[in-house]
This record gives sequence, C-alpha cells and structure tokens, in this order.
Amino acid sequence: MTRNYRVHGGLLGLIGGGMLLTGCMGPTYGTGKTAGEQLVEDIGSIASIAPDNTEARKIKYQPRGSLVVPKTTETALVAPQPSLADKDNGQWVEGPEEMRERLRAEATANQDDPSYRSPLITQHATGRKLSAAEQQQAYRDARKLQMGTYSDKRRYLSDPPLDYRRLAEEDQANLGEPEKDKERRRRKEAQAEAKGGSKWWPF
Repeated sequence: MTRNYRVHGGLLGLIGGGMLLTGCMGPTYGTGKTAGEQLVEDIGSIASIAPDNTEARKIKYQPRGSLVVPKTTETALVAPQPSLADKDNGQWVEGPEEMRERLRAEATANQDDPSYRSPLITQHATGRKLSAAEQQQAYRDARKLQMGTYSDKRRYLSDPPLDYRRLAEEDQANLGEPEKDKERRRRKEAQAEAKGGSKWWPF
C-alpha cells in the first residue's frame, strides 16, 4: 500500500518537474519570463497580503499649457460667412410647388388685366388653335401615355427597357392570322357543332 503511494508520488513529481522544465523552455512573448513563471508570479501576487505601494504607481501628469491670448483685443473677429443653403438666399433654387404658388398669386393679382397671360396657361400651349387632325393626334398620344403603349423612350422608372418593347424583324413580318379570320372560323366551327355535322364533311 505504501509502495503504491510512493510510486504514484514519484510519477507525479516527474510529471510536475517535466511541466516546469517545459514552461522554462517555452516562449516568453517579449516579457523575459516564461508562461509558467508568469503564472506562478500572478498566483503569488493574488495570494500576497503585503500592502500595495500606491505611491509608486501614481501617474505623473504634466501641467496643461496656458491659453494663447491675442496681443490686442481691439480688432474684432471676422464675421462668419453666411450659409448658402438657406431659403432666404436669392440664388436658392425655387421648387415646383413654390413656383406654382407664386404664379397663382401673380395670376390672382392680375386677373383684371386683359393683357396679362399667365405662364401656367401658356406652359404647354403655343397660343394657336389646333386643327382636327392635330387634336386627334394629341388625343392618341395622351391615350398612349395613359395606357403605357409607347415605345419611343422611357418616361417612368417602372417602364421596361426599349429593347423589350420592340418586335424582332421576323416577328414583324409574320404577324399571324388576323383576328377577323379567327372569329369567322370560330363561328363556323360552333355552327357545325350545333348542327351535329361531322368534321370530315364540311358541307
């Protein structure tokens, strides 16, 4: 029994000594001490009951420099430049809502003047009366814009690219069977089925 304790104690001593030697031979990570030595010192400092020397650890701060004061205070400082991003600036870009309100107020003020023409009226007009053909073409263009069947350019972000709207040349040449012929054929087939005639005898 005692012999087993001695054997186990010797093995533990050999293992501990090997670990200490391994720690002594290990890297120091720039501190000059191995990981084992640093661990032992840390454990010793934790278990130490000696008073902490706080006087030696105090940081010595350098006094702060004094403020730099100008030699003479008679000259006033330069006023800061006014910000250009201000609505009171004369060069500020006028928004569409503000322009509309300004033109409406101007039209209301000059409503009794027969020679005044508001830019709101002449914004999309040329001042002449359109002919019947021009009115019809304007109506068709407005309907195209409303239905989204235009293919000359993209007017909205939701419009697909123009290449998706154009038909290929082979598709333009072969437009298929006209709708009138399709409707006539469907009616004939429906009448033949209603009469009960056979499909292989068309008469």
